[in-house]
Amino acid sequence: MNVLKFGGTSVANDQNIKKVIEIISKKAKENNNNLAIVVSAFSGITDLLLLASNTAATKEEQYKILLQQIQNKHYEVVENLIEENKKEEVNNLLKAEFTQLQTLLDGCFLLGELTPKTLDRILSFGELLSSQIIAVALQTAIPKTEFKDSREVLKTNAIFGKATVDFKITNELINAFFQKKQATILVFPGFIASSTNGNTTTLGRGGSDYTAAILAAALQASTLEIWTDVNGMYTANPKIVKQAQPIATITYQEAMELSHFGAKVLYPPTIQPVLDLNIPIWIKNTFEPDALGTLISNQSKSNGNPIKGISHIESIALITLEGSGMIGVTGSSKRLFETLSNHNINVIFITQASSEHSICIGIQNQDAELAKQAIDATFEIEIAQHKINACIVEEDLCIVALIGENMKNHQGLSGKMFSTLGKNNVNIRAIAQGASERNISVVIEKKDVRKALNTLHERFFEDNTKQLNLFVMGVGNVGEKFIDQVYQQKKFLKENLKLNVRVIALSNSRKMFFDSEGIPLKEWKTCLNQGEDANMKLFIEKVKAFNYRNSIFVDITANSEVATIYDQFLKENIAVVTCNKIAAASEYENYKNLKKLSRKYNAPFLFETNVGAGLPIIDTLKHLIVSGDKVHKIQAVLSGSLNFIFNNFSETYSFHDVVKEAGVQGFTEPDPKIDLSGIDVARKILILIRESGYEMEIEDIQNNSFLPEECMNTTTNEAFFESLVKHNSHFENLLAQAKEKNSRLKFVASFEKGKASVGLEFIPSDSPFYNLEGKDNIVQFYTDRYVDQPLLIKGAGAGAAVTASGIFADVIRIGNF
Repeated sequence: MNVLKFGGTSVANDQNIKKVIEIISKKAKENNNNLAIVVSAFSGITDLLLLASNTAATKEEQYKILLQQIQNKHYEVVENLIEENKKEEVNNLLKAEFTQLQTLLDGCFLLGELTPKTLDRILSFGELLSSQIIAVALQTAIPKTEFKDSREVLKTNAIFGKATVDFKITNELINAFFQKKQATILVFPGFIASSTNGNTTTLGRGGSDYTAAILAAALQASTLEIWTDVNGMYTANPKIVKQAQPIATITYQEAMELSHFGAKVLYPPTIQPVLDLNIPIWIKNTFEPDALGTLISNQSKSNGNPIKGISHIESIALITLEGSGMIGVTGSSKRLFETLSNHNINVIFITQASSEHSICIGIQNQDAELAKQAIDATFEIEIAQHKINACIVEEDLCIVALIGENMKNHQGLSGKMFSTLGKNNVNIRAIAQGASERNISVVIEKKDVRKALNTLHERFFEDNTKQLNLFVMGVGNVGEKFIDQVYQQKKFLKENLKLNVRVIALSNSRKMFFDSEGIPLKEWKTCLNQGEDANMKLFIEKVKAFNYRNSIFVDITANSEVATIYDQFLKENIAVVTCNKIAAASEYENYKNLKKLSRKYNAPFLFETNVGAGLPIIDTLKHLIVSGDKVHKIQAVLSGSLNFIFNNFSETYSFHDVVKEAGVQGFTEPDPKIDLSGIDVARKILILIRESGYEMEIEDIQNNSFLPEECMNTTTNEAFFESLVKHNSHFENLLAQAKEKNSRLKFVASFEKGKASVGLEFIPSDSPFYNLEGKDNIVQFYTDRYVDQPLLIKGAGAGAAVTASGIFADVIRIGNF
C-alpha cells in the first residue's frame, strides 16, 4: 500500500487534475492498484471559505458573491474534467453540498457570529468537494476507484480549529475499513476529521499532509508521497533565495526542524505518525514528476556539508521577562510557561540568561498582546514591588535557523553564522541552540530576513561564492568603461574569485533604472533610457529598500550633491566606492565621520581613484601607515590631464588646442577649469595628507595658480576657452621660460612639515619628474623607512579606462574582504 497526497496547487484546475490522474494511473500500475489518495481543496478555496465565513459573521452581504465564486470554480472544473454521462450526477452532488454551505453562511449572517465549530464545518467543504470530483474523474482511468469520507475513519477530540487525533480509535477504524474495501483506489479528503460525537473537526492549515501520514502509519504503507509544486524540500525558500537547491535526502528530524521553521512544503506534524514505523516520505513535484524530489527517512547521505537547510518563521514577537526577583527563585519559569499554556499561546523560541535574570521567548505576533496581559497579571505582585519588570514586547521580528543532523560534529558553525550576519549588519536580537545541536536559531528584524537568508545560503551552500550588488550613479565616459569591464570580467570573477557581480541600478542625471535580478549589461543603455526620471532621494530609498547583502554604491560622478549622500549608505551597511574627490576632500570633520561610519557599520569606504586614477597610491599609503611607518614628505605630479597638457604644449600646438584635445580624450573633468585651476590637484594632495594621518583643510593648501585671473573668473566652458585664446601669449611665455632654464613645466603638489602647496614648477632634467610622459602621474613618499630614497609610484593617472579599472579594483577589494 502506498499513500499519495496532492496539494492545492496540484489540484488547482482541471488541467492540473489531469496531470494528477496521470501520476496516479502510473503509480497504480506499479503498485497493483493498491493506493490511498489524499487531496486538498482546490487552490484558493479554503481562503475563500474563510473570507466568506468572516464576511457573513460581520453581516456583510458580500459573502454571497464569495459563495458564488466558490461555486463557479467547482462547476467549471466539472465542466472541463468530468465525462458527459457523469456530469449530471456530479453537479447534483455539488448542488446538495452548496445548499448546506449556503445554509451555514446564512446562519452566520443572521446571528452575526462565527463559532469555531461552525467554521470547521464550513472549511470542510473545500476538501469534501475536491475529493468527490477527483474520485469521479479517476473512475474513468481506474474503474475501481471510490471516495471515502475521512470523517468516518479519523477521530479527534472536540477542539475545533486544530483537533487532536485519537490514534487508537482512528487506527482501528482505518484498518477495519481497508479489510472490507472493494475498491483498489481510495480517495480521501484531507484536513478534515470528526469528533467522537460526530461533529466535523479540522487538523489545522496544511492538515492534508497529516491526514496522509495518519493513513500511512495505520496501514503501515511502504511509502508516503507528498505531491506539491516544487522539486522537494529546498536548502532555503526558493522564492527568497534564488540559488536555493533541492535536498536529495534528509532525516525525519531534519525535516521536522525545517518544516517547523517555515518550510511550507511539509506540514510539521506530518512526520510524527510515520517516524516510529520508519515509513519513508517522498516530496515530489506534480508538474515535474520525473524530478528526483526529496526522500525523508531515518538516514541521510552526507555531501560533507553539515547544514541541510536554512529556514525562517515570520511575524514573531519577542517577549522578555527580567528582573532581580527571578534570580535564585524557583518556579519563575514554571509560572511563566503555565500562564502561556493556560491561554493556549504556543512558544516557538526560548532562551534564558545563565544568571536567571531574564527569560526571552518567541511567540506569534497575533498572541503578543494577550501574552503581555497574562504575564503581567501573573507577576503583578513582583512588578509592583519592582522585583520584576513588566514584560517587554518586540513585534514584527523573524526567526532564522540553520538546521542539520551533523552540525554537532562540526566546530565553529555558530561562529560562521554570527560573523556572516554581522558582516552584513544584521542585528541578532536573541540566540538559541538546543542540546542536540541540530538547530541554531537567531531572532532578527523582519527587514533583514531576505539579506540574512541569502547571506547564510551563500556562506554555507554556494561554494563560498559571494554576490556583490552594485548601485551605480554616473554613466559617462568612465561609467561606461566601468560597466563594460564588469560585463567582460563577470564570468572570470565567478570562476576564479568566486564573486558574482550584479549591477542592480544605474542612474545618470536624467534617468535611473533598477532590476532586482541584475541589469542585463548587454542592453544597459536601452534599460536606462526606458527607466524612470532620475531622483536622488528616491534612488537612495530604493537602494535601502532592497537591503541586499554585499551592497555597494558606486559614485562615478564629479557631482558635489552626490558626495553628500555617502553617509546615508554607510549607515545602512552599504559600501561606497567613488572616484568623486569631493567627499574625501570636504571638511575634515565630514571626512572623519565617513571613516567612522565605515568602521561602525562594517561598510567599506574606498576611493582609490581619487588620486592617480587606477594607480595603487592610496592603498599603498594605507599599508605603510597600518604597518607603523610615518610619512614626513610628499612630492607628486597628481594630474594626468595637466601632465598631458604640458607634455604636448609646444610652439606648434597652442595651449587652447591641447586643452581641447585633453577634454576630447577624457583626461579632464567636464569643466576643464577644475583641472587647470589647481583645485583638483589640491584635493588630491589633501586626501594623501589626511590618509597619512594629518589633519588639514583645503584652505590650508597654498594654490599657486598659473591661470590669468580673467580665465579663473569665467562662468562657462565657452568663455573659458575664449579666455585661453585671448591670453595665449601668457602661456607661450611660460613655455619660453622653461626652455631657457632647460626645464619642463609640471604642476607639482608638495607636503612637508605640516605645509602643503600646489603650483606650476620648472622641473630640471635631473628630477624624476622631468621624464614623466603623456598622462602619467608620479608620487614620492618620504617616510621613516624611506628616508634617502623615497617610495615612488608611477603610471597612467588619467583616462576613462584606467579610472574605471581603479573603481573596479575597489569593488573587487570589497568582494575579497
